This record gives sequence, C-alpha cells and structure tokens, in this order.
Amino acid sequence: MPISKILVTQYFQLVAKRQFAEAERILERVKLKAEKTERNRGYLQALHGILLSNKSNNDQYTFLSNVSLNDKTALEKYRREFLKHARDSLHAEYDRGFFSAWVDLTRVLLKLENIPETNVMRVETQYASPGESAESEPSPEAEKVRSFKFVQTSLNKSLKLED
Repeated sequence: MPISKILVTQYFQLVAKRQFAEAERILERVKLKAEKTERNRGYLQALHGILLSNKSNNDQYTFLSNVSLNDKTALEKYRREFLKHARDSLHAEYDRGFFSAWVDLTRVLLKLENIPETNVMRVETQYASPGESAESEPSPEAEKVRSFKFVQTSLNKSLKLED
C-alpha cells in the first residue's frame, strides 16, 4: 500500500504547529501502513528527520531553522529544488523518496497560513563576553549555554596543553 497522503498531510500540519506527540503517533501509523520499498524507506527517513529537526530546534544548520515558514516565495523556490531532485533519475530510489517527502512538506507549508515561527536561540547575541559589561541580564537559558561553552573551552585548552 502506498504512503497515505492524508496521514502525511496531517503529520506535516502537526509538525508545523509544533504538536510533536500527536505527530509522532501519526508517523507510527504511516510507518505501519507503508510498503517496504527503498523509496518509502527514504521518504520515512525524511519524515523522521523533519520531526527531529523541529523538536530539537537548536541546530543552526538545519533547513527548517534557517527558512521562514511564512515566506511563500522562498518555500516555493525550495519546493522546486526538492522536486528537481525527487525526479532526477540519477538519484537512487531511496534519495528520490527522501526528496519527495521534502516536496510534500513544502507543498503543505505553502498552503498553511500563519505558521508559528520557531525561535532559534542565538547565544552569541544574548550575553556579553567575560570582560565586557552587559546592558541587560542574559536569560537563564543563555547563561546555562554560556557556562557550558566556558567549560567546553576550558577543557579544550587544557587538552591542548597536555599534547
């Protein structure tokens, strides 16, 4: 049985609305109903990756963190690019399935209105370096990340001295 477009559309809508628990349930239903083909394996892997990249929302290099989901022009441009890869006969079936999922995601996002934007924390702009005075207090989250980065930097420096 081919992958249900209705379930996938519901899945994308839930991910866009950041309702991850329900999206995971839908994803499990999609996995159970999908045929075991290479194309579907790539498609399902992309669905899983889309969910993970939205849930974590802390990687500045993920596609969904770097594109405005309400920018219809950019989404259309990306949809065309994904469609080109999904149709390219030089790609393996797995890859074409993978890009097909992204085509479907952008198609659904183009139809949705007022998608809530995710807030990717840009720590560099939220705190002052140790020698500078800050005009305002950093948020508790930024302070935790700053402390972690300080410890990580200290460990890296101490490891370099031992070599």
